[in-house]
Amino acid sequence: MVSRPAAVPRAKEARQEAPLAPRESAPADTPVPSGASAKSSTTPAPKLAIEDPSSLDFSDFVFSESSPDFHTEAEIDPVDSEAQEAAILYANGQDEMVRTLLENAVRIHHFGPGERLWMMLFDLYKLSGQKAAFEALEIDYAQSFEKSPPGWRDKSSGQAKTKEVLAGSFLFRGTLTGDNNTAFDAISQALEKNPRLRLDLSKVSRLDAGGCARLLSLLQQARKARREIELLGRDTLQALLEKCVESGRSEDKECWLMLLELRQLQGQYERFEDLAINYAVTFEVSPPSWEAKRVAAPEPVAQIARDPVGDEVDVDAYGLHGDIKASRFGDLAAYAGVHDPVLIDCVALKRIDFISAGALLNVLTTIRRSGKQIVFRYPNHLVAELFGVVGLKAVASIIFAKH
Repeated sequence: MVSRPAAVPRAKEARQEAPLAPRESAPADTPVPSGASAKSSTTPAPKLAIEDPSSLDFSDFVFSESSPDFHTEAEIDPVDSEAQEAAILYANGQDEMVRTLLENAVRIHHFGPGERLWMMLFDLYKLSGQKAAFEALEIDYAQSFEKSPPGWRDKSSGQAKTKEVLAGSFLFRGTLTGDNNTAFDAISQALEKNPRLRLDLSKVSRLDAGGCARLLSLLQQARKARREIELLGRDTLQALLEKCVESGRSEDKECWLMLLELRQLQGQYERFEDLAINYAVTFEVSPPSWEAKRVAAPEPVAQIARDPVGDEVDVDAYGLHGDIKASRFGDLAAYAGVHDPVLIDCVALKRIDFISAGALLNVLTTIRRSGKQIVFRYPNHLVAELFGVVGLKAVASIIFAKH
């Protein structure tokens, strides 16, 4: 914008002068030096006397619209700056640059707020298997912060083992009925993502033949696709099914078939055979045959798996694993549809790139608007700092693993 002239008065004839207070005139015979103006007279200058201040007309002036030529820069916290830079570099796979940056940073920031930089470096050493560097840092950390450092755990190997324990855990919530589209769609999407899915049915309180038919269909599809669904909560489901099965009453056929499937998985051969005979008599059709190779492993006593450091990981969690690149998390919305809070387990997550973190933010922002709580559980500190950079901390809380 072009600046206009500031405070320019109009021509004299266009102005209305303010009245002057009366003053004593100099005696007529007072001599005035030749060539002198009235301003140079020894007579005191007249004072303006404004009878009514509201009568002033400021329209005589045009004020400049130009702004001062300066700007103020917000002060950036050096710890924040270095943590964010390290997180972005790590997300891009530039581990050597991350190590150099953090090793220099911990030499400078050996006080309270800088501890997060030390935690990032500890995790970097764990993820890259650098035990000697980790132990050296432990000594410096104890001296600087006067408390015990994190314990060593080599995360450079064994990721596959952790992933195997936690991959594809899903809790079936609501009723096992044919109209529960949300839950069944979520199972299908989770099965597409994970070749092995642990499906926990312990919270099911009601079922019908339609729900059993859909579950049996999912189990058959998984077998054909060489995928595995491990059913948990088998005793709970079996108790519900036994109430629906009555010898001689040819109703709820799918409930009979689901009960036969459970007894097959649990290795209950005699109970399977008894039920098969009753099924044949009731429906006048041949029953399924016993298949010894399909007997499942015993169900875990507790519905909770533990990672190697002793932290509990709920099988109900949505798991992030390994090194995630260019992911859109298409199945997360379905998972969140039947879970509150939405628990995202990051124990087995090594790294997530910037694009995937942004996509995760988009999905979780929509979920958060529905009023659900979102929790990230046990991410490493490098990933957690990236969550802060992209804005995920605004929609979710973070729980770190114990040392």
